[in-house]
Amino acid sequence: MSVVIVGGHDRMHCRYKEICRNFGCKCKVFTQCPANFQNQIGSPDLIVVFTKTVAHKMLNVACIQAERTGAIIRHCNSSSACALNKILESHFAVSA
Repeated sequence: MSVVIVGGHDRMHCRYKEICRNFGCKCKVFTQCPANFQNQIGSPDLIVVFTKTVAHKMLNVACIQAERTGAIIRHCNSSSACALNKILESHFAVSA
């Protein structure tokens, strides 16, 4: 399973990846907007958007990409490690 995280804090980048690895997921984290963001997202199974710390442009691109690829998009106001854990736990509980 692949997860894309949009938003969040730069200092939490490695922690986000570690949490996803604990759930057996491949992960891409975008805390800043790269030049070709739309092409870098790819086709993940789940897109997590931390709404408090994301640029509007990144949010719009993530929503469009989710529609194109059929990815599930989850919005979360908090960008903490605990919030990401809860999102992944609930996603795997629904998937199982």
